[in-house]
Amino acid sequence: MTKINIPNELLTLLTEEEIIIFEELRIKIKEFNYKTNLTRLIEGDDYWISQVYDSLWIFKEYSNKNFDNKKFIDIGSGCGFPGFAYAITHPNSEIYMVDSSKKKTDVLKQIIKSINFKNNIFVINDRIENLGRQSSFRNSFNIATARAVSNPSTVSEYMLPMLKSNGLGILYCGKWTDKDHKSLENTLRVLEGKVLQIKSNFLPRKKGIRNAIFIEPKTLCPNIYPRSIGKAKKYPLEG
Repeated sequence: MTKINIPNELLTLLTEEEIIIFEELRIKIKEFNYKTNLTRLIEGDDYWISQVYDSLWIFKEYSNKNFDNKKFIDIGSGCGFPGFAYAITHPNSEIYMVDSSKKKTDVLKQIIKSINFKNNIFVINDRIENLGRQSSFRNSFNIATARAVSNPSTVSEYMLPMLKSNGLGILYCGKWTDKDHKSLENTLRVLEGKVLQIKSNFLPRKKGIRNAIFIEPKTLCPNIYPRSIGKAKKYPLEG
């Protein structure tokens, strides 16, 4: 434990066991990074603040929500955040990690095999538009996250169809403007969703401002969404 040098800001968020697993994860990501370009954020504060803390502060700040024992989907998982961070800190939840890059999903599967996660974790190599039209995935998740995937309007079209009627979507954003807010609200009106809350946080160690946009369904998303591959990105519903 003493050999793992992490920022003090994380000591109040993580148990000793969780810190050890996060360090194992860091080492594995670093190993695979030599073969597959997963992320440059694998050392020091880049990892512990910009990856781990940035993934977790959202769940700690929203204290009036129960995030345990849920069915969770991470859209556009990339190198595994926030999906792995949520899994480590919520070991009773079932995790689905989705990415369209087979190189990345292959690495995620190898990482899962090499680390003793307590969760059932499923890695899916597919486009989220395809999963959103499958009855086995649609309207079946309690929590959906997306971090650095696309603009909020596009991401909400990926996310809302996946959520149960009482589910929660979390969009991780850097900057957030009034224009962004208006565009998202316009999109959510079409998707039968709404903005529940927005939380902002200045990350420690001058790692920048982060915004978390919490959205939820008002009723189940219309069946025509998500549209076919690429449509949400090319023609967002924000107009």
